[in-house]
This record gives sequence, C-alpha cells and structure tokens, in this order.
Amino acid sequence: MDTIFGPLYTAVSWIIVQFHKLYSLVFDEDSGWAWGLSIVSLVIVLRIALIPLFVKQIKATRNMQALQPRMKKIQERYKNDRQRQSEEMMKLYKETGTNPLSSCLPILAQSPFFLALYQVLNKIAIGREVGVLDQGLVDSARNAHIFGAPIAARFMDSADKVEALGATLVNVRVVTVIMILLMSASQFYTQRQLMTKNVDLTVKTPFMQQQKMLMYVFPVIFAVFGINFPVGVLVYWLTTNVWTLGQQMYIIKRNPTPGSLAYKQRQEKLRAKGKLKEDPAEIETKKAVETARANRQQPRRMTKAQRQAAAAQAEAKENEARAEAEAEKTAGQKPSMTKETPQGGRPARTGQQSKKKPGQRKGSQRPKHPSKK
Repeated sequence: MDTIFGPLYTAVSWIIVQFHKLYSLVFDEDSGWAWGLSIVSLVIVLRIALIPLFVKQIKATRNMQALQPRMKKIQERYKNDRQRQSEEMMKLYKETGTNPLSSCLPILAQSPFFLALYQVLNKIAIGREVGVLDQGLVDSARNAHIFGAPIAARFMDSADKVEALGATLVNVRVVTVIMILLMSASQFYTQRQLMTKNVDLTVKTPFMQQQKMLMYVFPVIFAVFGINFPVGVLVYWLTTNVWTLGQQMYIIKRNPTPGSLAYKQRQEKLRAKGKLKEDPAEIETKKAVETARANRQQPRRMTKAQRQAAAAQAEAKENEARAEAEAEKTAGQKPSMTKETPQGGRPARTGQQSKKKPGQRKGSQRPKHPSKK
C-alpha cells in the first residue's frame, strides 16, 4: 500500500508542512493549533480543487430527480425482464446525457486523500517519517494536542499508548466523542437539508426513499468508524462536512431544484422584490385559491359530552320527522265522509242517476200525465 499511495503521502504531507510553516509564524510550532489548522487548510485546498466535480454532482443529482418518473415507468413496464430494463435505462441515460456516477464523484475523488491522511497520521503516531515529514516534524506533530488530545490518538487506544503521547485517556475520549457527534450531526443535517429543501416532494420515487435512508445510515456509519479514526482525521472529516454543508446551502439558495421548497421560497422573494413577472391567469388562480382557503371554516372540536348531546338531538329530530311522516300517511289513507247519507239508509245516487230530471222536484214521485180539459 505504501508503494501505491506513496505519491499521495508525499502530496498530503507537503501541503500540511507548508501550512504548518505559515501558522508557526503566529502559533507555537509544536502546538495543536499550528498542526490542526494545517489539516483544516488541507481540506480547504482539496475542496476548492473539487468544486468542478461538485458542480457535476449537483447537475447529475438534478437530472436523476427529473428522470425518476420515466425510470419508474420503465421499471413497471419491464419488471419481468431485467435485461431489457437495464437496456432501456442505459438508453435513457444516453439520451439525456445523465451519468449516475457523477453524484459520487466528489466522494470518490476525495477518498484517496482521506486514506493518505489516515496513513500519515498513523505513521506520526508510531514516530515514523512519512512523505516530506522528517523526524523532527514527526515528533512535533506527535506531541501536538487539540483540546488536550494528541492529533494521532484514537478513542480505542489504550491508556498506556495515550500516556506515551503525553495525554490522559479521559481527555482523548471526551474530545473524540464530541468530534464524532459533531461529525455525524453535520452529515445528518446536510442530507436532511437536501431532502427537505431541494427535492420536489410532489413526485414520490425510489430515489427519494434511498436518499431518506442514507440520511440516517451515513451518520451511523461515521459514528461507528469514527472511534477508530485519529483525532487529526476527525478534524479533517468534520471540516469537510462543514464545508459541504455551507457549499450546499449556497447552491440551494442560488440555484434550487424546480418544484422544491427552496425554489418556491426563492420565487416568493423575487416576486416580493418585483423581479418576477407572472401570467395574469396564474395570479387570478392563486387569489381564488387563497380566498377559498380563507373562507373555509374548520369544524369545531367538541367534547365527548357535546358529541353525545348532538347525536341525541339529531336522533330526536329524526324520530319526530318519522312520526310526522307516519301521521300524514295515515291521514291520507282515511276515507272521506263529506257526503251525507240520505234518510232511509239509501246511499246517494252517483253519476247520471244522481241527476234530477227536468221538472222533477226533490222528494216527489214521477208526475202524473196532466188531464185534458
């Protein structure tokens, strides 16, 4: 491994030595400030060099988010044919110019330098020369302390090893635990900021589920592996996490993903400043929606007793209405007694029979023929 990473050991150690010379003008050359700030400066140099890759990462992430609906359709269409599904996915990537690996470029490019720094600090811990660090610089760095913890010490080191570095086990473990917690928290917040502010939440895709899972998995991974990292590596990783968080906040604020919460907030700010012109129809639609939302009344929250009283009242009204309906129905079926029955028990004539003949009086019999004079 030393043969493969030898050039990286030299590059990393050279950058640290140059910054150490600079900070030694202000701080003691054997102090933790001089060596700690040298490691922080190493991170800054690397992250500035990786800015072009970070821009590619942002573009690739956006393209992947935009392609998620189409990718989901391909997966559903060819769910029983894995080979055809992969071919269609590759075809889609080629048509849109999207490279899924671009979102991992900054981490992949930074990993060799991280491993190189890890090995450099390991060699410092055992007092061996590495890269451009001669024995005098190695001894100076080995004895440098950050808040009472040597930069080459680890959480899992034994008490004897920590005492050989001029510190106590309690100091080392307190400092490492605090730095591990800060490192994991910064990683969690960075991923959460990406998920809550710079993702279109109206489109539910597997990509979003993966990102949400990574939001919880990465901090746990850093916490588990962090107990085996030297204090100097923890300084390196905490610094790079803070840099990533700040860089991401800047990108989200300046150029958010369309449809995301950050994009809507940015549009509102531009609209308030009069820098954003909208379609009049869209403005009227928004006004109508806001008016309807303002006029909408939320149902009152009632206690259990109030709900029971309301239910009893509704049931009483329902019973009353049912009783009225039954009464009306009964009244409609009752026969009419408006016509009187004539004397003698004979029913009144109906139809043509009830009509009186001309010249016939009521109650009289058929008239006799008039006598001839």
